[in-house]
Amino acid sequence: MMAASKPVEPQSGSGLPRWQLALLVGTPIVLGVGAVYLWNRSRGKEKQGKKNGERKTPEGSASPVQGQHGATNPELENMSPLDRAQSAKNKGNKYFKAGKYDQAIQCYTDAISLCPKEQKGDLSTFYQNRAAAYEQQLKWTEVIQDCSQAVELNPCYIKALFRRAKALEKLGNKKECLEDVTAVCILEVFQNQQSMLLADKVLKQLGKEKAKEKYKNREPLMPSPQFIKSYFSSFTDDIISQPLQKGEKKDEDKDKEGEASEVTGSSGYLKAKQYMEEENYDKIISECTKEIESGGRYTAEALLLRATFYLLIGNATAAQPDLDRVINMDDASVKLRANALIKRGSMYMQQQQPQLSTQDFNMAAEIDLRNADVYHHRGQLKILLDQVEEAVGDFDECIKLRPDSALAQAQKCFALYRQAYTGNNPSQVQKAMDGFEDVIRRFPKCAEGYALYAQALTDQQQFGNADEMYDKCIELEPDNATTYVHKGLLQLQWKQDLEMGLELISKAIEIDNKCDFAYETMGTIEVQRGNLDKAIDMFNKAINLAKSEMEMAHLYSLCDAAYAQTEVAKKYGLKPPTL
Repeated sequence: MMAASKPVEPQSGSGLPRWQLALLVGTPIVLGVGAVYLWNRSRGKEKQGKKNGERKTPEGSASPVQGQHGATNPELENMSPLDRAQSAKNKGNKYFKAGKYDQAIQCYTDAISLCPKEQKGDLSTFYQNRAAAYEQQLKWTEVIQDCSQAVELNPCYIKALFRRAKALEKLGNKKECLEDVTAVCILEVFQNQQSMLLADKVLKQLGKEKAKEKYKNREPLMPSPQFIKSYFSSFTDDIISQPLQKGEKKDEDKDKEGEASEVTGSSGYLKAKQYMEEENYDKIISECTKEIESGGRYTAEALLLRATFYLLIGNATAAQPDLDRVINMDDASVKLRANALIKRGSMYMQQQQPQLSTQDFNMAAEIDLRNADVYHHRGQLKILLDQVEEAVGDFDECIKLRPDSALAQAQKCFALYRQAYTGNNPSQVQKAMDGFEDVIRRFPKCAEGYALYAQALTDQQQFGNADEMYDKCIELEPDNATTYVHKGLLQLQWKQDLEMGLELISKAIEIDNKCDFAYETMGTIEVQRGNLDKAIDMFNKAINLAKSEMEMAHLYSLCDAAYAQTEVAKKYGLKPPTL
C-alpha cells in the first residue's frame, strides 16, 4: 500500500524483505523489522556440496598418467575396463586444469565408452566431468544433456543438478532451473550460498514476469472497511477524509428528504463523501467521476478522493493522472496539493522509486510547512530508507504541530528503538522501551502504540508482555485481522504452539477474508509443515488480493517455490525437513 497507516509492520515493508528467501528453504522465516523467528531448528549441517566450492572443477584426481592419448601402454592393456576408464578420466582432468577443454572432452568421452554400464556411479561422474568442460566452452545444450545422463544414473548428484540448473538458466528455462536448484538446496540442507542465490534470483525473475501479466489484467478489489479506515486514520490534515461540514452534511434532525439531500444530490463529490461515512466505498469512484466530468465546484477534491480510492484498489496507473492534475492545479488549496504529493510520493516508494518519492515529500513540505501529515509520512519513508535519524526529526516536527498525534509518537519510539537495536546499544534500547511505556500510558486508546511495542518486546524475548500488548490491540480494534496474525506468529516463536498459531491466523481470515498477510503467513507455515498443496492454495488467495505489482511478484515467488518443491518430491522423492 501507499502511505499505509502501519508502515513499519511486516505487511507494508521495512527496508527488509518481508520474508527471507521465498520459502523454497525450510529454514526459519524472518518477518519485517521485528525479526520474528517462527522457530529455531538446529540441524546437523551436511558438508556435502559446501566442500565443492564453486563446483568449477571436474571430479577425481588430475594426477598424470603414463603415456599419451592413443599411444600403446602395456599397463593399460592389462587393466580392467573400469580402471582404463578411470585412467582416461584422470588424463581428462589434467587437460581440464590446463584449460585444454577439447582434449579433456575427448578423454571423458573415452572414459564413458570404456566404462562398464553397471558402474553407474563412475559413469555418472564421467558425464558430469564432460559437462563441466562443455560449460567452460559455454555449450549449454551439451551441458544439459550430459548432466541429465549423470542425474539419471545418480538422482541425488548435487554437482550435476546444480550445473544443469545454471545451464537451464542461461537458456531461459526458469521453471526447470528452479526445480533443479530446489533439489540442490534440499540436498545441501540450505547451507550453500551459491545455490541459495541462484534459487532466489530465479524466483524473483519468475515472480516479476507472472505479476506483470496478472496485475495488468486483474480485477480491482476494494480492501476491507477496517483497512480503509486504518489508512485514512494516518492523516490528520486530509480534507477529503474529514466529515461533511459547512452545511454540506445533512442535519440528523432534518427530514431525510429535506434540504440537505438536495445539496448532496447536486454534487457527485458530496454524494461520495456521504457514501464514505456510510462505508459504502464501492460507489465513491463513480460519484467522483460525475463531479469531475461536470466540472463541478469540488473538482479538485473529487480528483484527490478518486485517486485515493484508485490507490486503495491497487490501480496506481489510474491514480497518477488524477494526482498529477491536483498537484498542478493553481486554484486548488495548498492542503489538497500537499495531500496529493504525499500520496504520489508514497506510490513512488511502493514502485521502488525512492528518489521521486523523496522529491514529492520535500515539495509537500515546501508548499505546506505546517502540515503535520507531510512530516508523519515522510518519517515513514525515511524509516523505509533506513535514514532513522531523519525519520525521528520528521516525527518530532509532526508532534510539534500535532502534540496529540499518538501515531507519530508511537512511530518515533519505534524508530528510536530500531536504531538502538540494530546499533547494539543496550542503554538506548532500554530508553526506547521506556518511551513505549510512556506512549501507551499517555495514549491508551492508540492500538498502533501497543502493536509496535509488542514487536519490540518480541525482539527482547519478552514474549508474555508482547502477548499482552497484542491483546490490548485486539480489545481496541477487534476487526484488525493483522493483529491476530502477529499474535499467531508470536505463539509459534514463544510456545512452539502450532495449533494456537494457526487458529489465530484462521481467525484473522474469518474477520477479514481480504487480509492477504494472513493468507501469505498461513501458506508459509504450510510449506514448513510439508503441506505444499495447501500452501499453494493460500499463496494464490494472497496473490488475488495483492495491492501492488511488487507485492504480487513476491507472492508469486513464494508460490513458485512451493510448487517447485512438489515437483522435486515427485521426481526425486526429496522433501525438506518439516515440523
